[in-house]
Amino acid sequence: MKKKLAVLSMCSALSFSLFSGLVSQPASAEESASQVHYLLTYKGNNVPSNLSAKIEQAGGSVERVVEEIGVVEAKSSSPDFLAKVKADSNVQAADKELEVYLEDDPNPADGQPITSIPQPDWNDPNQNYHDLQWDIKKITNDFKSYDINKGNHNTVVGIIDTGMDFNHPDLKANADLAGSKTFVPGTKDAWDQNGHGTHVAGSIAGNGKVYGVGPNLTVRSYRVFGATGGAQQSWITDAIVSAANDGVEVINMSLGGWRWMANNLGDKGDSASMVAYHRAMQYATQKGVTVVVSAGNDSRNLNDIHDMQAYWKETYGLDIKGPSRVAPAQVPGVVTVSSSNEWSTDKIAFYSNYGSVIDVAAPGGDNGPTYDALYRQNPKGNYLDKRDFMYRAFSTWPTYLTPYVTGNLKGYALLHGTSMAAPKVAGIAAVIKSQHPEYSPAQVQAKLRQTAVDLGKVGQDPLFGSGEANIYNALTK
Repeated sequence: MKKKLAVLSMCSALSFSLFSGLVSQPASAEESASQVHYLLTYKGNNVPSNLSAKIEQAGGSVERVVEEIGVVEAKSSSPDFLAKVKADSNVQAADKELEVYLEDDPNPADGQPITSIPQPDWNDPNQNYHDLQWDIKKITNDFKSYDINKGNHNTVVGIIDTGMDFNHPDLKANADLAGSKTFVPGTKDAWDQNGHGTHVAGSIAGNGKVYGVGPNLTVRSYRVFGATGGAQQSWITDAIVSAANDGVEVINMSLGGWRWMANNLGDKGDSASMVAYHRAMQYATQKGVTVVVSAGNDSRNLNDIHDMQAYWKETYGLDIKGPSRVAPAQVPGVVTVSSSNEWSTDKIAFYSNYGSVIDVAAPGGDNGPTYDALYRQNPKGNYLDKRDFMYRAFSTWPTYLTPYVTGNLKGYALLHGTSMAAPKVAGIAAVIKSQHPEYSPAQVQAKLRQTAVDLGKVGQDPLFGSGEANIYNALTK
């Protein structure tokens, strides 16, 4: 059986950076009215040999198969399709397919970009932005970790995101163009048309005017987002399995948030989305992959489902019933990362989710202490004029895209979010693997926790987890 019916390999690049205004690409009226996408998971991870015939008999067609873990994407215009599929005793769970989005920015820039930073001169090897990288300096002990281990090209971080600018001067030496893939139907390559994935890549393996945690690491793109809009669960599941099969040491997933909830009370137990996520994460872990994910940017306690449900209802009009989870932040086996900031040792970033699920924190940036104080007094207030974008994370941006709204720089951008925190931890995990290639994912996770800088309350806490991850400590303790 052909494994990935709707996946295109690369021929020639997502709690996220808090981007705003990202919506699904509109389908035609006829297709919207007639075609619905479904996610199916089969018992025992076994896809039946007569899968296509079974799906056709139920009134649908097969779109994608992730054979290793028994996950199938199908589409149908029949209102009876789901009921017929669920009648199959070999189906563990089946649901309409959910879509994940990059996180929205609760306070986007409004025409006040920073213009004081010099434009890049890539012909000047002495020009750099290292002094602006408070976040990388913080977790590398002012870049001193580079004297011990910068990572190596044999250690690969798979970035499941929007793609990458493979020709960016700070990335091209480390970016694996040939190994990158796209999982977005209708696209032919993994070049980044959004910006988010390139920013993430720079935090991991930048080596030029900006540095990443591991300037000699290899970064490979597994593109699941288009220029705008969301990603289907099956695309992400497929990307996780593909990255694991490709032998990456670490996967970074700066995606999730409020739009990605998985209700756990399906007709046959867990929802299909949660089954798929569980299986994909387990598959990756068994392949030796450490999976790092962002906690999300809702400012919510992930332990309090009633608070989350009220928030979703009030903010987005979503009436979520039953014990739901935010994925992938609350999927077992992953390293879940909250966002710390530059100026506080007892407060995480105002937008960061928190709870017992947090393993470690990492610098994701914010708008500075003045904005933070006002926001915590009244989260619904308008304090846009109190933001200081210099407290955000500075990293790479596609050189061929319009500058991001926080500045006017070509090739670089200031962003904030748990999407900016997660890649710092992914980079640390990869450098740990460079030093200890024999480490299992459990050993990498233990090292991350044991060597984190204890912030907030003494010991484990719901804001920082074990503390703020630190690669210098991880290499020296």
